[in-house]
Amino acid sequence: MPRRRGCLPPLLCTLAALSLPLLLAAEPRAKSCSEVRRLYAAKGFSQSEAPSHEISGDHLKVCSQGYTCCSQEMEEKYSQQSKHDFRNAVVELSNHLQTMFSSRYKKFDEFFKELLENAEKSLNDMFVRTYGRLYMQNSELFKDLFVELKRYYVGGNVNLEEMLNEFWARLLERMFRLVNPQYHFTDEYLECVSKYTEQLKPFGDVPRKLKLQVTRAFVAARTFAQGLAIARDVVSKVSAVNPTPQGTRALLKMMYCPYCRGLVSVKPCYNYCFNVMRGCLANQGDLDAEWNIFMDSMLLVAERLEGPFNIESVMDPIDVKISDAIMNMQENSMQVSQKVFQGCGQPKTLAQGRTARSVSESGFSTRFRPYNPEERPTTAAGTSLDRLVTDVKEKLKQAKKFWSSLPGNICNDEKMSVGTVNENECWNGSAKSRYDFAVTGNGLASQVNNPEVEVDITKPDMVIRRQIMALRVMTNKLKNAYSGNDVDFIDISEESSGEESGSGCELQQCSPEFEFNATEVTGNSNKSDKNVNTSAATRSGLSQAALLLSILFLAMQRQWR
Repeated sequence: MPRRRGCLPPLLCTLAALSLPLLLAAEPRAKSCSEVRRLYAAKGFSQSEAPSHEISGDHLKVCSQGYTCCSQEMEEKYSQQSKHDFRNAVVELSNHLQTMFSSRYKKFDEFFKELLENAEKSLNDMFVRTYGRLYMQNSELFKDLFVELKRYYVGGNVNLEEMLNEFWARLLERMFRLVNPQYHFTDEYLECVSKYTEQLKPFGDVPRKLKLQVTRAFVAARTFAQGLAIARDVVSKVSAVNPTPQGTRALLKMMYCPYCRGLVSVKPCYNYCFNVMRGCLANQGDLDAEWNIFMDSMLLVAERLEGPFNIESVMDPIDVKISDAIMNMQENSMQVSQKVFQGCGQPKTLAQGRTARSVSESGFSTRFRPYNPEERPTTAAGTSLDRLVTDVKEKLKQAKKFWSSLPGNICNDEKMSVGTVNENECWNGSAKSRYDFAVTGNGLASQVNNPEVEVDITKPDMVIRRQIMALRVMTNKLKNAYSGNDVDFIDISEESSGEESGSGCELQQCSPEFEFNATEVTGNSNKSDKNVNTSAATRSGLSQAALLLSILFLAMQRQWR
C-alpha cells in the first residue's frame, strides 16, 4: 500500500507532538515593561515611547545594550532628566545656605543703618534741647559727620581717620570764634588755628579715643556685612552647576539605566553615588579649603563685634562724647586761646557794637545731659548687636565644609535613596550587585583616578576660580578688620565694591601679619609722623605691586575664556 506524501511515521509524529511544549518553554519570553512605562509617564513623558515588553538594546548609547525596556527616545530623555535631577539636588541643598546668608546680611545691614539713624537723631534732639539756637546755626557740621559715616558704611571711598580729623578741626574753628567773640578771625587765621588741634588738644582726649573706637567699629561692621554678602553671592554662583557631557553620561548610568533593565526599585550603591557626585562636583570641591578659611575669618570678626569693636557701644553714646569734648574746650578756652595767639598772632578786635555772642551768653555753658534709659530711641532693627552676632556665629560654624560635604549630602538625600542597607542589593552601574571601587577624594586633582566620571583636570571651571579669588580677597579684608585695619584692595566680585582705605588700630596694637597695606592711628610726635610716612611709602609700593598683579590676573582670565 503506497505511503501518503508528507506524512511522518506514527512514532515520529507522536514524539514531535510531545516535544513541542518543551521547545516553546525553552524559548525566552519577553519580560513586561509595565512598571517602567508607568514611571516614565509619571515623569511627564509620552508612554507611547516606552515598549510594553523588553526589546533588543542595540540602539542604546550609554545603558546596557542587552534586552531593555528603554527606547532610544527614552534614553535621551532620561539623560536630560538625570541632569535636571542633579541640578535640582545641588540647588535645594544650597538654597538653605544662600537664604541664611541673605537674611543675615539683610538683618545686619538694617541694624547698622538704623543704628546710625538713631545716633544722629539722638544727637540732634539733645543738642537742640541743650544748646538751642547755637546748635541749630552749626548743625550742618554734625549732619556732615553722619553723612560721611553712612557713606563709608555703604561702600564709599571715605578715609575715616581724615574725615574725623576734619570734623574736629571744623568744630574747633566754630568753637574758637564762640569763645573769643571780641575778635575778628579771617579764614587764613582759622586755618592756622586748626593746625594746632593735635598740639593743644582743645577737646581733651575725646577725639583720639573716639577716632580709635569709630574706625575699629566701622571697619569691622562694614567688613562683616560685606562678608555676608560675598558668602551669599558665592553660594548663588557656585550652586548653578552645569555637568559636562561625561558627567551627564555618568548621571544617566547611575540614575536611570537600572530602569532600562527593569530594576526600578534598585537604588545606587552609596560609594558608587559618591564617586559620581565627586566627579560632577570636582570644581566645587576645590572651593572648600578657601571657604573654610573665609568662615573662620568671619567668626573672628564676629567676636570683635561682640567685644572691643562693638559699633553699638560706640554709636549709642556718641552724642555724650562730643558734648564732653565741647565742654572741655569751653573750660580750657583761655589757655587754648593764649597758645593760639602766641602761634598765630594777635587777632584784630571787632569794632564796638559788633561783638559776637559768647558761648556763655548762648547757653553753651550748660553741661550736656544724656538720655535716660527710657528716653533712648528704640533699639536698632528691634534687636541688639549681641543677639545678631550670637545667631550668625552658629550659622557660620554650620556652613563650614559645606562644599566637601555636598556629594555625600546629595547621595544621602531622600530623593536619591541610595542603597546603604544591603551593599549586595544595590545598583553598581552595570548590575544589582556589590560596588567594589574605592571612593575618590574631593577636588579636581583627585578625579584623575575616578572610575565613574572622566574629568579633564587641566581645565578648571573659571566661574569657580573667580569665586575662590573673591573669597581670598574678602578673607584678607576680614583679617585686617580683625586687627582694626582697613586695606585697599581690588574686589573682583561683581556685586561688591572695595576701594576703601583708612585706619583703626594704634601702631603698637596692630598685628605685624596685617601691617603691609594699612594706615594706622599713630601718636602726635614728629618722630612718629616720620616713621609713619616711611612705612606708608613702603606700603604704597606694596599696594601698587598688588594692584599690578591683580590686573595681570584679570587679563589672563579673559584669555582663558
